[in-house]
Amino acid sequence: MSESKSIFSPRYIALTIGIILAVMAVGFEGLAVTTVAPAIAGDLNGIDLYGWIFSAYLLAQIVGTLVVGRLIDRSGPAWPFTVALIVFAAGLIIAALADNMIVLIGSRALQGLGAGAMMTCVYTAISLSYPDELRTKILGAFGTAYVLPSMIGPYVAGVIAQQLSWRFVFWGVLPFLVLAALLSLPVFRKLKSPGIQKGGAGATLFAILLAIGTGLFLSGLGMLPKPMGILLLAAGLVLMALPLRKLLPTGTLTLRRGLPSILATRGLFFAAYVGTQNFLVLALTEIKGIAPDIAGLIVASAALSWCAATYVQSYWDSKDKGQGRNKRIALGVILIGIGIAILFWVPAVSIPLAVIGQMITGIGMGLAHPTSGAVAFTNAGDEGAGKVSANLQFADSFTPGIVIGISGAIVAISQAAGMSMEAGIIGAMALHVILIVLSLFASMRSRASKSLSTSASQANGASVQDTA
Repeated sequence: MSESKSIFSPRYIALTIGIILAVMAVGFEGLAVTTVAPAIAGDLNGIDLYGWIFSAYLLAQIVGTLVVGRLIDRSGPAWPFTVALIVFAAGLIIAALADNMIVLIGSRALQGLGAGAMMTCVYTAISLSYPDELRTKILGAFGTAYVLPSMIGPYVAGVIAQQLSWRFVFWGVLPFLVLAALLSLPVFRKLKSPGIQKGGAGATLFAILLAIGTGLFLSGLGMLPKPMGILLLAAGLVLMALPLRKLLPTGTLTLRRGLPSILATRGLFFAAYVGTQNFLVLALTEIKGIAPDIAGLIVASAALSWCAATYVQSYWDSKDKGQGRNKRIALGVILIGIGIAILFWVPAVSIPLAVIGQMITGIGMGLAHPTSGAVAFTNAGDEGAGKVSANLQFADSFTPGIVIGISGAIVAISQAAGMSMEAGIIGAMALHVILIVLSLFASMRSRASKSLSTSASQANGASVQDTA
């Protein structure tokens, strides 16, 4: 029994370290790019495409996530994880060599494709290998995986961008990726295939259509009010409609109780968090005149408090045996909203206020993010492990991708209308606040009915026993 009480016990330690290293490589890259994105856009004369630095990554992540989720359920996570590492590395190299914004955005799409696949493999490994009482602990350890990157990554990225070039940031991530591969792949090869899911080809097609449709939608937003912008926007909405209905669990868009609502909750609060992070850096560097390294440290404070809060939620989860998970999600969403509200009015934001807002937001993420993952696995029911993992990754990629694109369009439209960048960023922050309100409402419906919850828990427990 003692072995099952710790994610670092002999039975789990190799997998735990491998997962943390894989997440660390992706996390370092994400935090570094957030810091140097203004420098990239300025150097490549692409400030009007600023949002696409992030949206291209997140939209491609959708394809990687959903395609790999089905492949894992057919053959296990080992070879999909290997291919994902290679694609991610290729994206880093192309980004480091990019000489224009279009190439840079394309490289970010490759990075997103690889990262989405990698993280889906990681979530699947968690579902297959850890019992329910350890899942909040290993999901909480994701926060630990951000400690080192969040303490030195943004600051180092800012210094590199100032003293050398933002290109060296991408080169610098490669050694982390190699180390993660060396330590993770032997563990992933030992994991058995969790089962067979049907409809992989259809899911791939729908994922590609969704990414294309979303790209058209965001491109059209950036061209408004031109006729071509209206046309692209409408075409994008049409292409997005069917894939969303097919790829999401039934009832997600209508907030059906259980897994659909928990995925909606997660997608909304995560989009608000990621969007705020990215546009706060733009506000600090371009409006407040703060150096990139200092802006990076401010953003890092959220990841640091996120990490600390994961240990608190893990302790609470052990104490109440998971009974308070839904309340912790709601509390986390409320704290995220408070943190974003502090940062909403850009003219009043100072360095101390930005740090306070980021710290509160990070605490909310530390409570809500790992807990929502644990609740999703508990409510999985007949869903395959790879499919539920893909659903979680979808929530972490699609909504942030489209929200950052909309926020970027708000900034671009405000400038095209003769308004200041400051006004555009305030509009983007207002959108993020609205998302938090919607997420809080969705969280109130995240608890499954008693019969469904019992059935899902029994199925989940059987799956853990079969793979132990």
